[in-house]
Amino acid sequence: MSINQFADRSGINSGTLSRIVKGHQPIAMSHLELITKGIGEVEDRFFSLYVDECFYHSAPTWRRLRPFMIRCAELGRMDCIERMVQILLDNLSNVPTLFDVAEGLFEHGQWKAAAILYENVSASEKYQYSERLAACQYRLFRIALGDDQSENLRAATLFEPYVPRLDEADQLDGLKHLMNVYYSLHQWHKVEELAQELLRLATIRYDLYCCSGQERNNEKTPEKPLYLYILYAHLMRSNVFEECGDYNSALSLVPVYTDGSWIQEDNEEVKRTITQFQEWGRANSYLYRLMAGESEVLADYVEYISTRTGEIFMAVCNIIKSANRYNWNVDHILERFSAWMTYSILYTEFGEYNRQIMEDQYARFLAELAAYYLRNKRKDGIRFILQSLEYSTRTNNEGTVLNCVDLFEQYRYFAEDSEKEQYKLLIREVRNLYDKKNTNPACHV
Repeated sequence: MSINQFADRSGINSGTLSRIVKGHQPIAMSHLELITKGIGEVEDRFFSLYVDECFYHSAPTWRRLRPFMIRCAELGRMDCIERMVQILLDNLSNVPTLFDVAEGLFEHGQWKAAAILYENVSASEKYQYSERLAACQYRLFRIALGDDQSENLRAATLFEPYVPRLDEADQLDGLKHLMNVYYSLHQWHKVEELAQELLRLATIRYDLYCCSGQERNNEKTPEKPLYLYILYAHLMRSNVFEECGDYNSALSLVPVYTDGSWIQEDNEEVKRTITQFQEWGRANSYLYRLMAGESEVLADYVEYISTRTGEIFMAVCNIIKSANRYNWNVDHILERFSAWMTYSILYTEFGEYNRQIMEDQYARFLAELAAYYLRNKRKDGIRFILQSLEYSTRTNNEGTVLNCVDLFEQYRYFAEDSEKEQYKLLIREVRNLYDKKNTNPACHV
């Protein structure tokens, strides 16, 4: 095929194609895509060779490297990204640009590729007290969060020392995400500590904002409005008191996070935020009284949440917990809300509920439901134990695993032979998981 014929077929100018063939012009990323398509190959067929083209057959330039990295990320060619990064870091002047590329990949959801860049940038700056190093650790923390609770704990422990080095805006978001992780791990003292720090930083920054009347020029802004972090910190402190059984203290904070009279902004977003926190406050007021044993509020609580579908699952979890604690019969409530008793991601005005918190909540809910049925001599409880144990094993939720084992052994006489066999298989899976964990140095913090 002649150059003119292939130029027509590929869509590249014949003069440009001629210079590329003769080695007089570097191959741009756009040209590589057209050439590959022109000869009928898969898009990444020549990516490994193109790494050499970018570094050894022509002078490296970010005008070619940046789009190539982005396309490698989109097509899953992490091997090419690794090679490019290793070569580029021979010259530390490339570190800022690599970080910028990583930020772009992170923003567009290419987290696996972004992690490679963040890890390498971190390694190149590990002896420096830099904000960029802290930002890399923050992003790696966000990327590492998943279903495995022990890995989430490891990620949080590694990231926490870097929080003070972050930009002020990232500090607020970093504290918020850390708080959610520790909440899902039931480490209430850590949640309280982080909530107090979030409250302190957000209040200082909001006061400065109110004094100046505007954000400082060229200053990064957090994900949410400043007043929301203040309200959220009070809400989380209230939740900690509730989890620790101090319902009076939890109740005393409800007016604090439902009062938005101090917020100086006046727009629709502020009104939605205040309304949402007031909704949570009213629901929590019922909840705290319920958890304290005031059965007379149960009917009002049920009617209140019945029209708020986004809150029903969490409410049913708490009702079951109270029923087990005070020996109440709530069969009519379970029947009424049976459609909301399966795991799903719940959404609010501000986005979805934190995934780690919801997964932990669902595993605990299944165990509480099992305890409720078994306490009432119903064999269905065994099925819920097995579901909770399976789910908790998958998410490496040690506390709920132990609770399930304890429940099953107490009520083993209810179990059918097939259920006992399923339990045996799940316990074997639990044992294998912890044996693997205890022999893998990477799992130890």
